[in-house]
Amino acid sequence: MLRWDGLGDTPSDWGRSVVAIGVFDGVHRGHQAILASARAHADRLGLPVVAVTFDPHPALVLRGTTPAVLTPVDRRVELMEPLGVDAVCVLPFDEELSALSAEEFVRLVLSDGLGAAAVVVGEDFGFGHRAAGNVAVLADLGGRYDFAVDGVRLVAEGETITSTRVRSLLGGGAVVAAAELLGRPHRVSGEIVHGAARGRELLGFPTANMDLPADAAVPGDGVYAGWLSLLEPVEGHESRWPAAVSVGTNPTFDGAERTVEAYALDRDDLELYGLRMAVDFTARIRGQERFDDIDALIVAMRRDVDRCREVLGVA
Repeated sequence: MLRWDGLGDTPSDWGRSVVAIGVFDGVHRGHQAILASARAHADRLGLPVVAVTFDPHPALVLRGTTPAVLTPVDRRVELMEPLGVDAVCVLPFDEELSALSAEEFVRLVLSDGLGAAAVVVGEDFGFGHRAAGNVAVLADLGGRYDFAVDGVRLVAEGETITSTRVRSLLGGGAVVAAAELLGRPHRVSGEIVHGAARGRELLGFPTANMDLPADAAVPGDGVYAGWLSLLEPVEGHESRWPAAVSVGTNPTFDGAERTVEAYALDRDDLELYGLRMAVDFTARIRGQERFDDIDALIVAMRRDVDRCREVLGVA
């Protein structure tokens, strides 16, 4: 699959294509419906599919803040490849792009830039300066610029799916329900860094402390069963482990900083510092708790680990 960072990366001899547009944060099942429709149009027309996404999130430029990010742009591109996308065009969302009128966006990006023969969007798609354009405006412009328009409902099995809804579920710790909307477990990723070392030296459960982007969509505080994976596997070595994952501030130790720490079940021999890793959240075991003493915490952690084994189906 091809990736273009901006229209300037598009090959000069690129022909016509079917274009799917959206932020696609989460690449959830609603987004997957858009991409499936684009693939169907492309197969009928004998053309490639180009997915257009934006980085950073448009809200950062338009409102000065961004919602918690479900899938960083590199992860979005990775998830799109098996969904029938031939190329991804990552458009830098900046003041210049936000100032384009609806027609300027269509002419510069869709017509001149990507040679759109058909454009597929969500039914609530907005574009152009101050979001003046919608699906009806896009269809009218498509008549002028020679492309068809398909506004797709973000629905799977009768259920409306939005990134906002996924974020809300994750914030409440409902990772199973979020996974149903995403079509896979939610993932966070980052570099493993040194923490307080209490897990290894005091508690008997050495954890991998993840340095995550500040805008990452992290599930609500608690303990989770999940999987810890190397993002760049090393040949001849394991690259994925069942894990107990703690999200929160470690209130038993009067912590203030929110952390994500993963314990690879029954492993105290892993040296993971400096490696880029991912955690996939499978199920919530319990909420965050403050314990009266360390012994009570260790008893709870042993119970958590046993429950994680059950949930993950590992001995």
